[in-house]
Amino acid sequence: MRIYITSVFVDDQAKALDFYTGVLGFVTKHDVPVGAARWLTVVSPERPDDTELLLEPDGHPAVKPYKDALVADGIPAASFAVADVQAEFRRLTDLGVRFTQDPLTMGTVTTAILDDTCGNLIQLAQVD
Repeated sequence: MRIYITSVFVDDQAKALDFYTGVLGFVTKHDVPVGAARWLTVVSPERPDDTELLLEPDGHPAVKPYKDALVADGIPAASFAVADVQAEFRRLTDLGVRFTQDPLTMGTVTTAILDDTCGNLIQLAQVD
């Protein structure tokens, strides 16, 4: 068994696609119209046949309170592995990305948390 698709709820799929591809560097895997929304997934360019991230519309009434509570408590909706958190922090900061947690090393793990501009906090993690 393996993870095939996981998702983050986004308030605007077009804006999310721009951020996740144009800023974070993912590539679009699927973009299929589904009524007023889209089945919109992105993947790592290094592993295009691996786990997909669904940029899922946050229209369900339970989603906004859930997302608001996570953000208020500083809890990331997802965690992405990177080779060098410090380098990604500098690159993304230069692109105007807002971080809610600067790089922090805890034992063999270094993390940073960013705002994805679509209502979520996302953790970057480097495991040494």
